[in-house]
Amino acid sequence: GVELVESGGGSVQAGGSLRLSCVGTGVTFSRRCLAWFRQLPGKEREGVAAIDHDGGTSYSDSARGRFTISKGNAKSTLNVYLQMSSLVPGDTAIYYCAAGKPLFGECYLHRTRYNHWGQGTQVTVSS
Repeated sequence: GVELVESGGGSVQAGGSLRLSCVGTGVTFSRRCLAWFRQLPGKEREGVAAIDHDGGTSYSDSARGRFTISKGNAKSTLNVYLQMSSLVPGDTAIYYCAAGKPLFGECYLHRTRYNHWGQGTQVTVSS
């Protein structure tokens, strides 16, 4: 079956950086949307960044300018990354990798568009 596994989470001080990685197997990802979501304590899961099969990207307002999503080019496995910089305590959350389908050619940051999820990796930013 499909499996997505995130890594790279951890604890960092405000202003620091982290790079999250996600490896996926079990399905062809070539025409999929790949995205990172996060879930803050007591909040609903929210989209952070998405990338389409052509490398086009979209970001949430809070991520734009600080985070960069990228992907590998291997056809047999998925590799998607999230480079996070200028981290603030408000970025503390569990971060999830997701794969889904575009809607009219666009990759939206709505969790209902994604049907494959990783187990999540914790990111903690201290002040």
